[in-house]
Amino acid sequence: MANLKVFRTPAGFHDAYVAAPSQKAALKAWGSEADLFARGIAEKVTDPKLMEKPLAKPGVVIKVSRGSAGDHFEAAETRSPPDRGRRNTRRAAKEDQAEATVAPVARKPKKTNPRPSRAKLDAAGKAVDQASANLKAGLADIDARMRALDAERRTLQAEGDKRVTKLEADRDRARREYQARLEKWARS
Repeated sequence: MANLKVFRTPAGFHDAYVAAPSQKAALKAWGSEADLFARGIAEKVTDPKLMEKPLAKPGVVIKVSRGSAGDHFEAAETRSPPDRGRRNTRRAAKEDQAEATVAPVARKPKKTNPRPSRAKLDAAGKAVDQASANLKAGLADIDARMRALDAERRTLQAEGDKRVTKLEADRDRARREYQARLEKWARS
């Protein structure tokens, strides 16, 4: 992925970092349908130390804890407790119970646009790798056969040249003998 940027958004006691080419891609990686950038919840990261891990795994959400477990417990203890003064009445208790039962349960919305499957991409990559390996093996086989044929050709050429040279010498000797006999015949 070219031109990657690193983005961050809070996620509970962690910060969720992701290296992505755009804010839209970062939102998709976080699984958010809301524009966290427009709401000021997400931001672009420019600190090189914070960018290292996300850039090593583009598109993967990297969670980094904000503080230690002790820091988290301390923050929880220093919060002011809810007002319990009105719990002394039955009416207040009923109101609290009614509020608790009426309040809608926050559920994670169903993703209407699920992340695409990599299955076809992975299968196509494996097919390319297999075809490349088959091509390489086929070419290596042809090269080996060509080397063997070349060696056979050189052997045949050497043996053929030797035989032709011997036969030419025999022919030349036969021609000389014929010429000598023909001259002898012509004189007689």
